[in-house]
Amino acid sequence: MLRVVLEQAGFVVVSLLTYQIREGAVDLETFLRQHQPNVVVYDIAPPYDANWRLFQHVCRTPSMQSCRIVLTSTNAQRVVELVGRHQQVYEIVGKPFDLDQVVSAVKEAAHARATR
Repeated sequence: MLRVVLEQAGFVVVSLLTYQIREGAVDLETFLRQHQPNVVVYDIAPPYDANWRLFQHVCRTPSMQSCRIVLTSTNAQRVVELVGRHQQVYEIVGKPFDLDQVVSAVKEAAHARATR
């Protein structure tokens, strides 16, 4: 669903599932070098603590240093409780409004100046 709304907004979307990273089925560094994304939309799914640790690992990947990140979750409040308010998390529960917020965040991130 998110892929469709991002493509309708004019973005080129490539996907990678977190289990593919965790299990080593896809080399993240190679994937990032091949696709060179400006923005990465990353979903923190249950179990939130384990998936937050995976996200932190992903962020240390050299090719991620030039990417802006938009975080999503089906339970944004739980993720914020876990990681603190310093990180904006967009809740996705299937309502069009939620998806519009994510698309807006991706647009903003795509036009933002690099901060890393």
